[in-house]
This record gives sequence, structure tokens and C-alpha cells, in this order.
Amino acid sequence: MAKAVLDFEKPIIDLEQKIEEMRKYSDRLDIGSEIKKLEEKVSQLREHVYSRLTRWQRVQLARHPDRPYTLDYIGMMTTDFIELHGDRNFRDDKAIVGGFARLDEQPVMILGMQKGRDTKSNLYRNFGMPNPEGYRKALRLMKLAAKFQRPVITLIDTPGAYPGIEAEERGQAEAIARNLFEMSRLPVPIIISIIGEGASGGALGIGLGDRVLMMENCWYSVISPESCSSILWRSWEYKEQAAEALKLTAPDLLAQGIIDRIVPEPIGGAHRNPVQAAENLKKVLLEEIEKLMKTKPDKLIEKRVEKYSKMGEYEE
Repeated sequence: MAKAVLDFEKPIIDLEQKIEEMRKYSDRLDIGSEIKKLEEKVSQLREHVYSRLTRWQRVQLARHPDRPYTLDYIGMMTTDFIELHGDRNFRDDKAIVGGFARLDEQPVMILGMQKGRDTKSNLYRNFGMPNPEGYRKALRLMKLAAKFQRPVITLIDTPGAYPGIEAEERGQAEAIARNLFEMSRLPVPIIISIIGEGASGGALGIGLGDRVLMMENCWYSVISPESCSSILWRSWEYKEQAAEALKLTAPDLLAQGIIDRIVPEPIGGAHRNPVQAAENLKKVLLEEIEKLMKTKPDKLIEKRVEKYSKMGEYEE
């Protein structure tokens, strides 16, 4: 299956393909110097393109179909993962996955949104859009983590909570609000990691914690650029302007105090080197867990409440 290529990636991909073609003939032709020149050109082009990404281009990278998803990160970062299912009330929501695992020697509860890779798996995972039972499953797992004194890691990657009528009938808003309330007082460390899209209350439903990490090429906002454009301009054509106005990238949110740390990605995005991306995230997670595990539960909760109480403060 051919890999997806974004418009701004095409010049780089074309040169990389040309280099690969030349390498096939390098044992018969003396073209080593030409290959080296092209490799230097590709390296310079990568640096030029990826150091000047617009906010909309970062949104595109966050949605790249080859980007690692929650189960990919769990598989690359953890061992002894045991997936737990169901909310013990309605059903098992396949859009949220989670369970106990080990991050090196550190036992954790890890959970997050899961998208699909093709039409069949996307339908199975509901395109990574949780229903109320998904948030209730997540809360059940977090309470289980608290019972066994395990830190909680959440991986956020969703275009939003499922907006269907049946989701509203089963209490979508209540499920998200309940999670926020319970996470605010959970007596174990909670580390939030945005690994792709972080849209609206759907992301926030498992997004309240002691530390909020964000992969370098992700977005996190109350609304998507397309929906913002549709509301303000009555058209999706202004999505790039909307992305600029929303300030939804990792550097923007770090400056605003919404997130605490940016996790670097390999040049070109996590999809270009998933293993390196997972290693980067794992390293940061272990560092944050080590710090948080030294804090007493009551102090942990106090700091968490204080952290979110400060957000949105302004002076006239």
C-alpha cells in the first residue's frame, strides 16, 4: 500500500525516491558522489521545510494516516500490556483502549483513543470518537489504577467525542463532566500525552492531569480549524486562517500554560520514524513519573486543582 504524502512533503519524497533509484545502480555505475550531493540536498530541504511549518501543516501532520496511534505506542513503549474491556454498564467502546502495563520496570495504567487504519478498522474504532461508555470505561480503569496505586498515562488522539443522538441519549456530556470531576481528585499521578489530534471536550474527557505533554506535531483546541472556519466564514475554505487564529500547536499552548512540555518528534514527523517517536515519549514519561511518584496524594491533588484554577486568568 502506497504511503500517504502531504503536499509540502512531496519535494522531499521525490528526492528520496530518486536517491533510492540511483542506489540500485550504484554497484554498476560510479554515481556515489551524485548520491551524496542529493542526500545533502534532501537533508537541507527537510530542515528548511520542517523548521517553517505553518499551524495548518502541523494539523495535517497530526492527522497523517501513517502516524502511530495509541496501540502502536503501547506496543513500542510498554511490556506485559493487559487490555481491559467494558464500562460494566452498557458495552465495550472500541474507540478507547487501555489496561495495565509496564514502562520499563514501572507498572502503569495506560489508556487512550484508538483510530483505525482503513475503512473497516475505522468503523470498528468509530474513527477514534468515543461514546459515553468509552469515557466510563476510562474512568473505571483510572479508579482501578488508584486502587492499586499505579500512575495513569492517557494518550489523546481524537477528532472529538461521538456526536450522534444515541451518544447524547446515553449521557455524553455527563460522562465527560464526571471524568473531569473524578480525575481532579484521583490520588495517583496522571500524565496526559497528546499524540495526534486533541479536539474539544472529546479530548478533555481523559485530559485532566498533573502534567500535560504534547508531541511536537499535534494540535489541541476547543474546535477544529474546519469547524471554526465553517462557523466564522460559512465555509471550510478558511481553515488555514482559522488554524492560525486558534493558536493550537504545541509551542502556542506551552506559551499559554495549557501544556507543560513538548515531546520532540523525528524530523518529518512521528510517522517517518515511529520507533524513535515512541522512545522520545517513553523517556519523557519515565522522567515525569519519577518526579510525581515522590509527591504525597493529598499534595498531588492540591497542586492539580491549583494548576487548572490558574488557567484562563487575565487582568483588565
